Parts: sequence; structure tokens; C-alpha cells
Amino acid sequence: MQFLYNIVAILLVVLALPVFVFRMLREDGFAERVRQSFGLLPEEALAPVANKGCIWLHAASVGEIVAASPIVKEFRREMPDSPILVSVVTSNGYAMAKRIVKDADSIIYFPLDLPWLSESVVRRIMPRVFLPVETELWPNFLKAARNHRIPVMMVNGRISDKSVKRYHYLRSILNSMIGTVVKFCMQSKIDADHIIRLGADPKRVVVTGNTKFDQTYTDVSECDKQLLRDSMGLKDYTPIVVAGSTHPGEEEAVFAAFVKVKAFFPTAKLILAPREILRADEIVTMADSYQVKAAKRTVLQQESNYEHDVVVLDTIGELGKVYSLGDIIYVGGSLVARGGHNILEPAAHGKPIIVGPHMFNFKDTYALFSERSACLTVHNADELTEKMLNILQNDSMRQAMSNETLAIINENKGASRQSAIELKEMLLNWDMSKESRKLEQIGRQREAMQTYLYKLVHGDKQGILAKSALKILYFLSLVYGSGVSLILLLYKRGILKRHRLNCRVISLGNITVGGTGKTPTAQLLAAAIRDMGYRVVILNRGYRAGFKEEVGLVSDGEKIYMSVSEAGDEAYLLAKNLPGVPVVIGRDRTISGEYAVQELKADVVILDDGYQHWKLARDLDIVLIDALNVFGNSYMLPRGTLREPLSNLSRASVCLLTKVDQATDGARNVIRDTIALYNKSALVVESIHSPKCFIEIAEWYKGVRYKNISLDTFGGQTLVAFSAIGNPTSFEQTITDLGPRVVDSIRFPDHHDYTMAEMHAIMQSAVEKGADALVTTEKDAVKIPAEFIHSDRQLPVYVLGIEVQFLEGYDDFMELIKATMK
Repeated sequence: MQFLYNIVAILLVVLALPVFVFRMLREDGFAERVRQSFGLLPEEALAPVANKGCIWLHAASVGEIVAASPIVKEFRREMPDSPILVSVVTSNGYAMAKRIVKDADSIIYFPLDLPWLSESVVRRIMPRVFLPVETELWPNFLKAARNHRIPVMMVNGRISDKSVKRYHYLRSILNSMIGTVVKFCMQSKIDADHIIRLGADPKRVVVTGNTKFDQTYTDVSECDKQLLRDSMGLKDYTPIVVAGSTHPGEEEAVFAAFVKVKAFFPTAKLILAPREILRADEIVTMADSYQVKAAKRTVLQQESNYEHDVVVLDTIGELGKVYSLGDIIYVGGSLVARGGHNILEPAAHGKPIIVGPHMFNFKDTYALFSERSACLTVHNADELTEKMLNILQNDSMRQAMSNETLAIINENKGASRQSAIELKEMLLNWDMSKESRKLEQIGRQREAMQTYLYKLVHGDKQGILAKSALKILYFLSLVYGSGVSLILLLYKRGILKRHRLNCRVISLGNITVGGTGKTPTAQLLAAAIRDMGYRVVILNRGYRAGFKEEVGLVSDGEKIYMSVSEAGDEAYLLAKNLPGVPVVIGRDRTISGEYAVQELKADVVILDDGYQHWKLARDLDIVLIDALNVFGNSYMLPRGTLREPLSNLSRASVCLLTKVDQATDGARNVIRDTIALYNKSALVVESIHSPKCFIEIAEWYKGVRYKNISLDTFGGQTLVAFSAIGNPTSFEQTITDLGPRVVDSIRFPDHHDYTMAEMHAIMQSAVEKGADALVTTEKDAVKIPAEFIHSDRQLPVYVLGIEVQFLEGYDDFMELIKATMK
């Protein structure tokens, strides 16, 4: 069945190509709609949401966007750190979304439901959750979501009688679509029954109400209302009749009724909004046959003094506010068998409402308003005339209907809020499901691959396959090493020029890959120079930062301007922990350095991870050497972990040994002998990474430092350690040395971005192992979703604070820093 659906979908697209071309030539903006519908999404639209765990809300057109707008507001309130993506199908829906959905981070056109296209777009964006509004179920897109384990929740769900019959023809596809949706938030009991009839598990179905009761985009002040009247040339004319979303066959009845109304009320005016604005000229001509003068809204915007009896609304997205001008409202699509349109927009303004008998698309809403006499039903033009005159001639009747509509609106608000609560609950449940646990397994597989490669390059793997792999890696290391040596030679000979900044430059970096404790050392160094009275700025390359421009200001020393996803974990952590020290990111430190000098008035810049950034001249080169991993295995990348040959230690002014307390005396002696072999003048300094305190992650996140927990608090307790750092062994050893028993160590690749699913899987694993708490690093803490941090967690999560302490050579090191600054 899926195959047949795809064949039909492809044929329809092919047959529609001439129509696409015609509309591209005829309609402004249609070309962009086609581009995006075929998956050519602009980078500026993807940047805020792609691979950032966004909430993707899909609304087909204007009506669904109206329903979606209050939901987006509630999602933003409940989950402020989650990016929000809104997609639409129609141009009118896109324009409406741009106008009223202010809390979305990005708005795009939804891709055509073609198999490869849906898969491609889902893979590029990788949302945290997908939320179709009302009945937007697309087989290929839902299949792609299912393949990537993305949960789906229907919001403001609405299923008409016709839709129930139509969906039954999809058979196996229907089962797959319904099975993909984790939760159905339906507008009414009738809609809930319909979706259950289609195969939804009743346990997954909940009635949340209609979110259109919550919409506020149509709110109009008295001042705005008068401006709206004046712009339509209505001034103080009364009464005003509004006919909204009319279809062919209805305008005749509206005009006939209005002519009778005008006979009783000579100053009456009519605002008529056709469902299709392309029919505006047709309706202007139709008005002449009823001896009333009509003018289009767009014409009146240019000439408001135009003499007219009727305003034909030919603009997009204004009808909701225009309803506020009416003394009586007729809602179209109901005198003809189109199913009617939304009566909640005029009801939000407390207006008396008239509809035709065909309201099957809005059964529950129509029944609610009809039962309480807030909405009257007519069957033809004569009844429409009669009801209009009754209401307009009877002030008490009109006021009673108005009061009742407002009462109904106020009584039924809250569906958007309930949808947000249901989403949070659904995500928590989803994170605990089997699908979420597979994400942890993927993380473990990656870590296992890293472990295998580590053992391979250190000679712990045997066999023909291992030997072959080592030969390939060795050849690649020769190529890499030759490239590094060539570039350095070009700089030494002056063929490649080094750039010098008008300030002091201190480089802090590694000669190997992997964690050496660079970030806490950079913090200590920057704080020391700051306390000497100098203006110090840290230049970080912004590894895995979402911000891709040449220069990005993470912090000016007083305010942090970027999120961790924008800045990268290292730069964000430096900005968080270094008040008074600006942090700037950019791959080319000559450019970010000039920015630091010119805009931030830097006296000194620290190149974080800058030993290989040869392009920028420096006054001091500090190389960090991990005493636990003595120069890796002395091979160059990718055969080993050296970034450049050990002979290049000759450039170092200072060699700083880190974590020496966890290393043997023999390892320290090897490091010192190697340094002496290549650099007899370098100052050798030894340091340790000393644990400072534990702090619960919610307090750490808020920056509450006075609630630090003593290191001896957890003696004898069982902990689960998790991290995504270059050297997790050192972190885990530090915890063990403090006394707790580490019952599990969960490792992810360096700089890994944690998802909610992974965090809940880690938590569940810790609970199952009987742990008392979880513990992680500061570098990891900035990458944990804020929503998880502030959730009702089963176990506490602690951050281990680390500080650098010097054991040997500190005074000489500080003197060298001072001399460099002078």
C-alpha cells in the first residue's frame, strides 16, 4: 500500500509541474514556496533549529496557524530553551505564521510527502518531537520520523466524519501512521471517538479542548479599532455587518440580506471577506447588481475617502481583527455544504453570530454555541435577513448573545496550556521507552569504537586486520606529518606571514589530542592576569559552535550573549566562570584577535588551544602535557595522538604538566627528559586538577555558589559517572579517590551534546543500578538540556568542581607572566 501511495504521489507531483511553473510566473513568493517544498530550505531558516532538538509544529494553512499560535506561546513558556520550528503548506498560511507566530525560531514550508524528500528533511533537522496540528498526517513524513525515533504528538486534533471515511481507504498506511503517533490531543470527545475508530489506542488519546479558544492575535484596542475603521472608510457608520470566509453561492444571500438591512438602517455598511481572495473582483462586480457600491480593502488603503457601501476584504490574515468591527457576524461555508468555518474568532470579540446549517467541520463548537443561543442558524437568504434584522433591532438580544459568546470563550480557555503539559509528560515517557534507551546504546557504541581505536594504536589489538589497519594509519600519519612540517617551514622561512596584534598574546595548547585540562588552566591564567589589572580576552576557536561567522562575542565580561549550542561547550564554560573576562570565538584568531584589540580594548589575549595556530604571533607559548598519557604513543595522527612532532616542543616557553598526582614518578621523569631533549630553556611546571566541591546541577546552572557540597559528603555512597570529555579515566579516578563507589561509568564522545532521551536513559540506568546520585563535569553540565535540569528527577545530579593547583614552578611561572606583560 505504501508503494502504491508513493507512485500516486510522484505522479501527482509530475502532473502538477506545469501548474507550479505557471504559478511561479504569476504569483510573488510562489517560487520560494516550491523551492522549500522540494526540500531546498534556506540555511538561515535551518540554522536556529537543525540538530538542536527543536519542537517542530506543523500547521497546513491559516486556520491551523490560528490554532497553533497560542500553543507555540505555551511551549515557549514551558520549555524556554527548546527551539521551535513551525511549518506550513500554503502561501497564506506562511504569511499568517510570519505575522502572528512571534515565538517561533524558524518558519518554513513543509516538504512534499515524497519518500526520499521527507527522509532528507527529517535527517537534516532532526527535531526532538513532531507535532501535527489538527489532521496533518502524512505517510512518508511519519515513516521518516519513525525511522529516526522522533516522537509524534497530534495537537488540537480534529477528525471530521468525511476524514474518517477517507482515511479508512489507506488501510495498512493508516495503521502505520496511527501507530507512529505517541499521543493524540483531541479537540472534543467526538474527535477522540473518531481517532479511536481509526485505530488509535484509547490510552494514547486525551481531550484537551480547542486551542483556538486561547488565541489572542486578534485582540484589538479601542484605538486600533478606530484606526481600522478609518482605514476602511467606515468612520462612525453603524451598524456594520461582517460576512467572513464566504464561498460561491453565499455572497448572493449576504447581499440580499444587506440590502434589506440598509433599508432599515441607511448608514449600514458591509464587510465581506471571501474565502478565496482571488474572487475579490468578482464580488465587487456582483455588488453592482444589488445596487450597492463595493470597494476592495487594498484600494481603500490607498484612498480611504472612496464612496462605498461594501468593503471586500482582499488581504491575508486581517479577518480575525476585522470581526471586532462588526455589530453582527455571518460565518461562511455554512449556507453551502462546505462544512462551515471557525466561529471562535468572532466569538473572541463577543459578537452575535449567524451561520448556515452546514457546520459539520465544527460540530462540537457549533453545538456549544447554538445550545446557549450565542449562535443562530439560518437556512436561506430570507432567514438570514430576518435574523439580522431581529438582532440589530433588539439591543437586549444583541447584548445577551454578546455576553454569552464571551462567557463560552472564557469557560473553555486552557487547551494550549494543557497541550504543553501533555507534551512534557509525553516526552518524559518517551525518554524512558525502549527507543530512548537505544540512544544510550549508540553513545556506548561510539565510546566502544573510540576504545577500540585507542587499543589499536597502542598495540593492544592483534591479528591480520589490526596489522593492516595500523599500516594504513601509519601511512596517513606520514602524510599528515609532512603537511604539518611543510606549513611550519613556510612560516619559519617567512613565506607565510605571521600576524602580530597590538597587544600581548599568550598561547595555551596541547601537542597531543585528548583532554589535558586546558579549560580550567585557561580560567586560572585569565583570572590571574585580570587580577594584575590588565584587560584580558580569551580567544576560543568555537569548536562545534552553532555560530559560524568570523567573530562571535560569547561574553563581554559582564553579560553572556550566546547559548552553549551557539558558542560551544568550552567557550560557554569559560564565559560562565570568568566574570570580567570577555570570551570571543572564531576559527581565525588573527581576525578575532583584532576584534578583541579594537572593540574590547584587550591588553592581552589568551589563545585557547592555540599551539597549532601558527598564523598568529605570540609572546608566550604554554604547552600542556597530560602526565597520565605521556605524549600518547609518540606517533602522529591518525596512527597516534600527536598533533605535531615532539621536536616541535622547541617552540614552547612553558611546559605545564597536568594531573601529576595521578601519574607515576617514572612518567614524570620521561616527560621531563623528553622536554630537555628538544627544549632546554623551557620552564617546566607541575600541576594537579584538584576537586573543589560538588554542587547540585540546578544550583550550578543558576550560578548559586554558596550551596557547594563538601567533597567528603559522598564517602561510601554509590554514584554513576557520565562524561563526554577527552580523558574520562582521569575524571572517574578523581571521584573514586574521594571515597564514593562508582557503579557505572557512562562515556560519550568528546564535546557530545546530550539529548533529553539520553539523559533520561542515563537516569534510568542509575536507578536500576541502585545508585544514590549521578555526577558529571562542568564541561558536560553546560551541554545538558535545561529542561532536564529543572525537571522532577528521580536522583540528584551533581557537578564536580575542579581547580588547578600548582605543585612546582608556580612562582617562576607567575614571574614569567608578569615579565611578558611588561
